[in-house]
Amino acid sequence: MADVENVPLGDDGKPMSKKALKKQQKDAEKAAKKAQRQQEQADAQQKADADDVSKDLYGDMVMIQSSEKPDRCLQPIGDIGPNLAEKNIWVRGRLHTSRGTGKQCFTVLRHQQSTIQALIFVGEKISKQMVKFCANISKESIVDVYGVVKKVEQKVESCTQDDVEIHIGKIFVVSKAAPQLPLLIEDASRPELEDGKNEEGGRPRVNLDTRLDNRILDLRTTTKQAIFRLEAGVCKLFRDTLTAKGFCEIHTPKIISAASEGGANVFTVSYFKTNAFLAQSPQLYKQMAIAADFEKVFTVGAVFRAEDSNTHRHLTEFVGLDLEMAFQYHYHEVLQVIGDMFISIFKGLRESYQKEITTVARQYPAEPFKFLEPTLILQYPEAVKMLNDAGVEMQDNEDLSTPSEKLLGRLVRQKYDTDYYILDKYPLEVRPFYTMPDPDNPKWSNSYDMFMRGEEILSGAQRIHDPEFLSERAKAHGIDLKTIEAYIDSFKYGCPPHAGGGIGMERVVMLYLGLHNIRSSSLFPRDPKRLTP
Repeated sequence: MADVENVPLGDDGKPMSKKALKKQQKDAEKAAKKAQRQQEQADAQQKADADDVSKDLYGDMVMIQSSEKPDRCLQPIGDIGPNLAEKNIWVRGRLHTSRGTGKQCFTVLRHQQSTIQALIFVGEKISKQMVKFCANISKESIVDVYGVVKKVEQKVESCTQDDVEIHIGKIFVVSKAAPQLPLLIEDASRPELEDGKNEEGGRPRVNLDTRLDNRILDLRTTTKQAIFRLEAGVCKLFRDTLTAKGFCEIHTPKIISAASEGGANVFTVSYFKTNAFLAQSPQLYKQMAIAADFEKVFTVGAVFRAEDSNTHRHLTEFVGLDLEMAFQYHYHEVLQVIGDMFISIFKGLRESYQKEITTVARQYPAEPFKFLEPTLILQYPEAVKMLNDAGVEMQDNEDLSTPSEKLLGRLVRQKYDTDYYILDKYPLEVRPFYTMPDPDNPKWSNSYDMFMRGEEILSGAQRIHDPEFLSERAKAHGIDLKTIEAYIDSFKYGCPPHAGGGIGMERVVMLYLGLHNIRSSSLFPRDPKRLTP
């Protein structure tokens, strides 16, 4: 009986079988061996750490909470060149790529548009542990690196700083990235053809939806960094050019009481106890500013279009570069100003943003953008004849279809060697009611569009500034005058003749750089299917 009482009991309270006892003993032996191995590894790691000559030269930095101001100057990667050879510098960047090969590790550090190769290898002051740490840093982590700049015998073709590299002496992780990324920056940076295919056959590429779903990562590519710096340049040049010509920048409401351009393509929003609309255009307010004697005005701001257009060039929200100008006797005074303004923008981009243009061209190869000075102006009938001669059947009172616009762009480039031109004197029946008819032939109008690479970037016209004539034209278009009463009333107290136009900023950037989709030139694009991020 005593032997039975000494038999261990199982979870059910009954004596354990011999088989169960044997399994329990084996499990206990395994656990003991595992604990012993872990202890041995811990002891070995502790000894290695104690013997690590580099232990103070690498690691995860304590979270920066502005507790101190170290006397340290961080060198921008883009400024590192042969002039800094053999000098020790501190640099901060993202770990773009890394490749460990035993006793050494090659990395690429990236900051905005610039990349540089950095390497670390086992030596008198660099331990194996430090090299291993460097090789295991997750991609896209932000690191501070201290090292010496060295000239290279062969250019580093994969980096913008191709004639130097950094030999790492210290490396600290400032902000660690998650080990698994939804997209790799090097995949998102591969060159693409116009049809969206990858030039580097067989290598992974990132589709547009994945890019937009993970926009923060996509915007880190050197290409996107260049695109949006050039885009900022377009806005700056637009402002600077018009300001120098005596224009005044104004800021117009984006929440309005009635659809600014008529029609159903408008977003309705709740406004207290009533409804309001998101502005489709700042045109009414530009014209009111002209009536208020500002004479020359421009504005930069969001424009909203509730169009269910899922094309490569349409957005439901975009940045409008709009201008309006009073003229003396002929709307071509305004046409000349707008044409010269675009020339100034194109020249400014060519002169001051060549680095960005070159960076984008590596991923999106395109023919260099061409323009004439002064701007080429074609009459609408002439454009229709060019299309007719090319086999397109259309009348001169028809509006241009998208395919016809693109074909005309190619024909103009072949004949005049320019990607930018103005098409003047559109048929009156295809323009809005507020467009001034041609005084000599009511078939035509004092209106114009401007094109880049065969796609429209600006639509404009002389506006009707006489309230009675404006009412007459509105009636001819079947518009209820009550719905535009405020618009007509703005001209009742005297308004100078004026003209203007609206430009889609993202479209200008897309076409200047030869991008394939307007979503590439919109920071966080909005279209009928996308409302995030």
